[in-house]
Amino acid sequence: MKRVVIIYFLSLLTLSTSGLAQADKNAFYKAFSSGEEATINKVLASLESEEATSRVNAYKGALTMKKAGFVKGVGGKLKTFKNGVHLLDDEIKSNPTNAEFRFLRLTIQENAPGILKYNKELNEDRQAIVKGYSQLDRKLKSVITDYAKDSKILKEADLK
Repeated sequence: MKRVVIIYFLSLLTLSTSGLAQADKNAFYKAFSSGEEATINKVLASLESEEATSRVNAYKGALTMKKAGFVKGVGGKLKTFKNGVHLLDDEIKSNPTNAEFRFLRLTIQENAPGILKYNKELNEDRQAIVKGYSQLDRKLKSVITDYAKDSKILKEADLK
């Protein structure tokens, strides 16, 4: 999990705009890669004030799943995680070819505890990322390539 944090943190400054303002997208990836509850909560609150777009909902879902790790009690953790799953998975169902959303889900699936059984779409997500990779902006490609260096599912060779 630390490798994901480092990859995202190093890639933060290089992300370009697409949907959300540059600062908001950077803030999202900083929060997503952080282990800081306050950072996650701050960005989630900011996303709540945004217009509900597919990207905003996907980002909220991913951050909500990350936030579940900070919730007290197993029941609360599971409920929070499932709320995030619902948001992200609904956006993926509506936008099945969106490689960024698939990338977010793949990173969560690959790093989520096995007991959650949130790992059923790993190969499907990998295939969607590989297929859509060429249409992504250069900076998001860099984030994905950096992640692939340490991923057990997504390999650098898949992205060539």
